[in-house]
Amino acid sequence: MTPPHAQAIHFGPYRIYPGQRLVMEADQPVRLGRRAMDILLILLEHAGNVVSKQTLIAGVWPNSVVEDINLRVHMAALRKALGDGQAGQRYIVTVAQRGYSFVAPYSLEHGEQPATPPAPTPGGHNLPLRRTRMIGRQTLVDNLVTQLPRQRFITLVGPGGIGKTTVALRVAEQLIGRYSDGILLLDLAPINKPAMITTHLANLLELSLHEGETFSELGAFLRERQMLLVIDNCEHLIDTVALLCENLLRAAPQIHILATSREGLRAEGEFVQRLESLDCPPPIAVLDRAQAMTFSALQLFAERAMTSHDSFELSDAELPLAIEICQRLDGIPLAIELAAAQVGPLGLSGLLKQLQGSFRLLTQGCPAVLGRHQTLRATLDWSFELLSACEQTCLRRLGMFRGSFTLESAAAVIGGEHIEPREVFGSITQLVAKSLLNVEVGDEDVFYRLLDTTRSYALEKLGLASDLPGTRERHAERCLALMEQARDDWERIPTAMWIERYARSLEDIRSALDWGLTTQGPQGLAIRLTATSTPLWQELSLLKEHGQYVRKALALLQAAAEPSPKVEIALQLALGSSCYHTQGPTPETIEAFVNARVLARQCNDIAGQLRAVSGHMAVNLCCAHYQLALEQSQQFDRLGLHGDAVLSLSTQRLRVLALHFAGDQAQARVDAEQVLQRMAQSGHLNRFTHGFGVQYDQSVASLTILARILWLQGQPEQAWRTARQALDIALQINHGTSICYTLALAGCLIAHYNGDTRSARELLRLLLEQAQKHSVPLFYTWARHYAQVIDRDEARLPFKPSVGLIKDLLITLDSTFIDDDLIQRADTGIAGWNTAEILRARAEALLAEDYLLNNQAAEDLLIRALNVAKQQGALAWELRSATSLAQLWQRQGRQQQAHTLLAPIFYRFTEGHATPDLVKVRRLLDQLQPHRPL
Repeated sequence: MTPPHAQAIHFGPYRIYPGQRLVMEADQPVRLGRRAMDILLILLEHAGNVVSKQTLIAGVWPNSVVEDINLRVHMAALRKALGDGQAGQRYIVTVAQRGYSFVAPYSLEHGEQPATPPAPTPGGHNLPLRRTRMIGRQTLVDNLVTQLPRQRFITLVGPGGIGKTTVALRVAEQLIGRYSDGILLLDLAPINKPAMITTHLANLLELSLHEGETFSELGAFLRERQMLLVIDNCEHLIDTVALLCENLLRAAPQIHILATSREGLRAEGEFVQRLESLDCPPPIAVLDRAQAMTFSALQLFAERAMTSHDSFELSDAELPLAIEICQRLDGIPLAIELAAAQVGPLGLSGLLKQLQGSFRLLTQGCPAVLGRHQTLRATLDWSFELLSACEQTCLRRLGMFRGSFTLESAAAVIGGEHIEPREVFGSITQLVAKSLLNVEVGDEDVFYRLLDTTRSYALEKLGLASDLPGTRERHAERCLALMEQARDDWERIPTAMWIERYARSLEDIRSALDWGLTTQGPQGLAIRLTATSTPLWQELSLLKEHGQYVRKALALLQAAAEPSPKVEIALQLALGSSCYHTQGPTPETIEAFVNARVLARQCNDIAGQLRAVSGHMAVNLCCAHYQLALEQSQQFDRLGLHGDAVLSLSTQRLRVLALHFAGDQAQARVDAEQVLQRMAQSGHLNRFTHGFGVQYDQSVASLTILARILWLQGQPEQAWRTARQALDIALQINHGTSICYTLALAGCLIAHYNGDTRSARELLRLLLEQAQKHSVPLFYTWARHYAQVIDRDEARLPFKPSVGLIKDLLITLDSTFIDDDLIQRADTGIAGWNTAEILRARAEALLAEDYLLNNQAAEDLLIRALNVAKQQGALAWELRSATSLAQLWQRQGRQQQAHTLLAPIFYRFTEGHATPDLVKVRRLLDQLQPHRPL
């Protein structure tokens, strides 16, 4: 038994560091999933002994009930990652009816640390976890790693199944850490529209693009970045990809591109690297085993056959059969893997006989060697014919999935005519065993995925079988069921787990909506999917894209013969949220929330009415209609909550907003602290507001408003800590609109108020970046306005004059932004929280125009401002108004009166004495201090 305290366990080319859960091959870490690592450590702890399946399951999933398939899948992933079976080397064997055993020789190394522990990489990446060892391409990979920095743009070219993606990903893996801004994989397999390429790339970069400016905006965004872009599966979109690459390379000198395609892109600056087949032993040579196993095609065949079938061993007697199989398959890796998966049921002689018969039929007696495209097609045809009728149906219908999927999703789409649900599991298992279906092992679930080549083949077969419409509809129905489940799980499971579970469905949802919202599709189903998938679009901050689907769905729903008010309410609320962030408080935004409320009232839907009122209230706040917003918040109590804790919490948080902006800071703080206390008691389960307002994380939103209240009440240090806490949570959950919200309303402003110029500029740049990334033009516009004061280098582009709330916010940053509209708002009593600052700014402007003529009017304004600030409990504004008034009295020779006014207000501050406002007052008080007689 392996001592658990061993520093390192050495076997084959690997060193395992159990305490660090680290596997090293030479000086490179091997990336294993968490479950696969658990299995390896248990097997090593019992090395040489058989570990039962029950023991492994209990050790790896101690708190869950899982099926044997989970263990088999993770075991297969572990074996593939270690290259178990390569060159005849076995590490883990299956003991029939008993379990698994680690059988390789090993040594223990005490006191040794990893020679080169993996250091944090300068830039991240989105490369998938490598599940299988690459065979026969290392020299090419090494050359590409050397060439890419010099060439900048390399396209790997070859037929389907030749291994282009494998090579590209291996090159990218070896370059991890070499690019300061990381490595980005752009897989074009799920995309069938040229216009979607730039959108997909922008989403990966978390960048929002404007209509008609895609290439220039991408180039500008990447101009200063050092990054490797891996573009996979380009062959169906060659012209657009070529244009994209040319533009990026011209605009961004530190961007390198590695592409894969079945043909060259014919783009400027492109270096084409053709991939040849794996080396096969020559047909006429007589080779011994050692010589034969130096050929990569044979190595791959032997390893994959051993991985698929534990009992397989390539004997000397069968060596010629394996060589001929590799030769007949032209050394094409995918074809070899498909054939190796059939060794178990057919044996080598049966496998060769099948290949000989199939290829004779396909070549119609022509002795010429098949071209590689034909060879792969022939192999797929041959593999397909070997499937049972049920397995063939399964494979065809699985072609509908653009992304990865679970066994449950597969069963829902496959199930239908000619197949029973109980048959699905066995068929899926067989498709995996025959290498027609790939397995992706997540920590919480097992996912399946078709290779692009196999998926295209399956879709073609699906169309020929006249099975496409029914399968499409079941696929859309499964997407709907998945999103209904996601909606129910939204508040019940941790966010990271929720996104891991459901975000991978995005491509399939897009596919279902693109088809369903047309005259050919099941429009009713697609309309419901548009509404139900709202949480996913919100979590991923893809509000603009979702808004486009929502408009289509609403148009179809309103033209339908039978109304569906519940669905329309959900769509109107989603449209209001999307419009608010992408357009601001426009008539379309307001109309969406008003329509939602009218429909909800007609249906006696109290929750729907509350949600609609809350959305309209958010619009009124953005428009600086504070009194209207306060009146709307009072409607919550009149509508009634019926004991719903979630709705009650949401309405109380929104009331805090209304009270704060209407100017009642004392009551706003009481309610804000109650909200945070209630959230803490509920375990912060209510991350979002179930359609309330415009969907920010509740903790972030509550802390943001509390930070503003604290600053106004004269606690600038507490306000800054609270604003930072809100931002830290938003960044931790990585929710784009929540990040923008807290930066725009608290972070940037409070940093500037407190005189922290560096932080204010850093947060402003973060706001600009996040607002552009997540397509939130509302907050991008706000950031551009802030830049006029905080960082003028960021304000160089022209934009529209400020209106609404942002106008009120700007006057607190710089009193020179005063204008007649603001003055009128203050005079008519509708300026709310900002009244005192507007009056003070007007007084300062009058004094600057003509001190002698306007000093009395200015004094009257400042006294009014002082009284308003006291009434509202806004100590910060009270200090500013008193400072301006004291300075006026100082100029009039009324020093003692000025000191008497200002000193008590100053001494009410218990913190923040280094902030600009308080530093200014301290100096002024020193000037006003009466001189004592000697």
